[in-house]
Amino acid sequence: MTSHQSSNQEQVEFWNGPTAESWVASQERMDQLLVTLSEQAIRHAAPQPGERVLDIGCGCGSTSLTMAGQGARVTGVDISEPMLANARARGAGNEMLEFILADASSYPFDTRFDLAFSRFGVMFFANPHQAFAHIRSALQDQGRLCFICWQSPKDNPWLSVPGGAAQPFLPEPEARPDPRAPGPFAFADPAYMQEILDQAGFTSIAIEPCTADMRLGSDVEEAVAFLLRNGPMSRLLAEVEEDTRDKALDAVRETLTPLATAAGIMLSGACWIVSANNS
Repeated sequence: MTSHQSSNQEQVEFWNGPTAESWVASQERMDQLLVTLSEQAIRHAAPQPGERVLDIGCGCGSTSLTMAGQGARVTGVDISEPMLANARARGAGNEMLEFILADASSYPFDTRFDLAFSRFGVMFFANPHQAFAHIRSALQDQGRLCFICWQSPKDNPWLSVPGGAAQPFLPEPEARPDPRAPGPFAFADPAYMQEILDQAGFTSIAIEPCTADMRLGSDVEEAVAFLLRNGPMSRLLAEVEEDTRDKALDAVRETLTPLATAAGIMLSGACWIVSANNS
């Protein structure tokens, strides 16, 4: 097993704790939730047979497996040991795949890649300017970058609708959070991403919106169970007393019940697909 020490210790600890275990346990559900967005991002990245692809924040390996299935030679990188163990198990025997336990923002890659790709894995860098400069240094002279990241929470009803229902029961933050701090929505502002990539030396930068229907569950209870285990609301609910948590979940149930359809609980999600060149 290849590994590398990361300087981003807070994120390393977070993604090797209970959150990682929850993601591994929910891997199939998470893949189903994100399938349409994943397909859009990979189609935009257009990995070609024989190309060397760096999959940043590859997690449980779903996007790495997909791109390897299209003939690319994929190196998946993540700081989460539990998630990489799952990825390795899923990709066992596939000669087109390798996985490295490392921080992509600083790992000394010995390969120059044709494509650096990420599905929701680049928003957690402690120093994104430095990270993207390093990622660019790992690309071939004509290499390219493509990643997908979330737009703001208010533009993502699959999170804001249940989150809004639970909000009255959640602890108030001590201070207004920095919207650019490492986290799921750090790259919600396209101007901020443009500035980071410009400074890193990328060219032909394009930031395009994409949307998808997100299936939270087949019914209300399945959706609530998923939200309790995964995502920003789950972390906040873990901080409150059981009675308060029960009230918050009841409020979420009440909000989601009118939204139930034959297809399940469906709410929209909004992202950016970002592409750039190293030339």
